[in-house]
Amino acid sequence: MVVLETLTPAERLAFVLHDLFAVPFEEIAPLVGRTSAASRQLASRARRRVQGGAPVPDPDLARQRAVVDAFLAAAREGDFDALVAVLDPDVVARSEAGVTAGAIAVASGASGYAHLARIARPALVNGAAGVVVVVEGRPVGVLAFTVVHGRIAVIDILNDPERLTGLDVTVLDR
Repeated sequence: MVVLETLTPAERLAFVLHDLFAVPFEEIAPLVGRTSAASRQLASRARRRVQGGAPVPDPDLARQRAVVDAFLAAAREGDFDALVAVLDPDVVARSEAGVTAGAIAVASGASGYAHLARIARPALVNGAAGVVVVVEGRPVGVLAFTVVHGRIAVIDILNDPERLTGLDVTVLDR
């Protein structure tokens, strides 16, 4: 159930209808507002996540940092292609507002926050590469990244003040 909750509503619907109830993708497509091929991709992405669970992050902190730095630079510049290049095609961004999946969707969202990216600072978040947005000396937002094979596979976005106080965040000098 925990893994299913990380799926977008369209992924969850395509996966459950096809894999559990054998509904053809041609019938799923209108329900999720996509083509049959796109519905098949939604179910495939969901299946991989359900079967694989959480991705195993790259253990090399320097490699994580390089990927996150590239993401931050691309977001600051509003460079959509560079954002897509550092994202895994099946990247998942989770926030209190919901889940966004896929490199194009996540890059679209990130490019809209260039103003925040400009004040974001590199950080260690629970021991992994991340960024923190600090306003008037206090963190107002944290992005924790899971980097796998040189690309960002998961972004956890937190801006709830109560949840921020429980995180282990170290702002890096850069």
